[in-house]
Amino acid sequence: MTSPKSEFFFIDSLKKIKRDNWNNCVNNDHPFLQYEFLLALEESKSACKQTGWKPHHYIELNNKKEIIAACPLYLKNHSYGEYIFDHAWADAYHRHGLNYYPKLQSAIPFTPVTGERIIISNKIENKKNKLQQVIENIIDEAKKLNVSSTHFNFIKNPNEWRNDAIMIREGIQFHWENKNFKSFEEFLSTLSSRKRKQIKKERQCLKNYNLEVKLLKGEEILDEHIDFFYECYLDTTGRKWGSTYLKKEFFTNLLHNFKEKILLIIAFQDNQKIASALNFLSQTHLYGRLWGSKFEVPYLHFELCYYQAIDYAIKHQIKYVEAGAQGEHKLSRGYLPQKTWSAHWIKEKEFSSAINKFLDQETRMINIHKEDLEALAPYKN
Repeated sequence: MTSPKSEFFFIDSLKKIKRDNWNNCVNNDHPFLQYEFLLALEESKSACKQTGWKPHHYIELNNKKEIIAACPLYLKNHSYGEYIFDHAWADAYHRHGLNYYPKLQSAIPFTPVTGERIIISNKIENKKNKLQQVIENIIDEAKKLNVSSTHFNFIKNPNEWRNDAIMIREGIQFHWENKNFKSFEEFLSTLSSRKRKQIKKERQCLKNYNLEVKLLKGEEILDEHIDFFYECYLDTTGRKWGSTYLKKEFFTNLLHNFKEKILLIIAFQDNQKIASALNFLSQTHLYGRLWGSKFEVPYLHFELCYYQAIDYAIKHQIKYVEAGAQGEHKLSRGYLPQKTWSAHWIKEKEFSSAINKFLDQETRMINIHKEDLEALAPYKN
């Protein structure tokens, strides 16, 4: 109990609360924070106890039974599907005869996208204080559960998270920003001559291989399109990672309950579908998530995942394109390095101190690396 006016608890499934109650607390159109997206992960058994993502979500209600704070939380017995890599921390624990797993993880499973991890309703006047209260409540729960640690991945506003218990970790992703471009050609005109020519050459893959690209949104997306996308997804995950995190039911669930947030890009050759890329939309962002191809076509990955996304963002006045984790190859295609942050609580004081020193060193390296990358930006000086 946080005060006479509110109460908090933890639930093992979003099905135990109402969709509108959750989404009203979110109060924005960030796709991965929506009830529909998170519930699809659970109902499809993509994020569940059996896959090592046991839901343990934080919910806080006011006296009207409205959600005023929430946090997507999972008890994890591995570190896969998070994109903030702590395998070395787990190894250090195990070398000292201690258990790193289970841990308590706040993340959007399999989705390396920045957003609110502790969601505070606009009904709360002092959101910063409430954030610190919720952090404290979750750490107390971690102690009761006797887990090694608690992690919040891809947080916003890291300075608001800082306290004596929380450590902040930095990372880098590559994002594209729309400078109010009127066309793709205007965007190209801001690049150096060499990079401009490179992109034009790569975009010739459509003509060279007689390809047609269709962009489908909302009601235009049919079951057959999702069936094909999933074939591509299986082909890519089988080749690249050797494991498939997301079940087909996850994508069909989103098609039936969340299609207005989906942009599906499909490449055709002689009216046959050969490749596709799945994106999600908000008013300000286009999020590139997954892609796959049935045939190896040079540069098609860049076309579907980067250039089509930029083109769509320009035409629809979307401010940012985020194309997922890692990928320094995005730099030469107009995507610039941006900081990401995660927040961590480690129960064992000795390990917490050692990890804190490591994070200080890592942050200095990240800052140097970001400056080096910015020096290689493809834009004209």
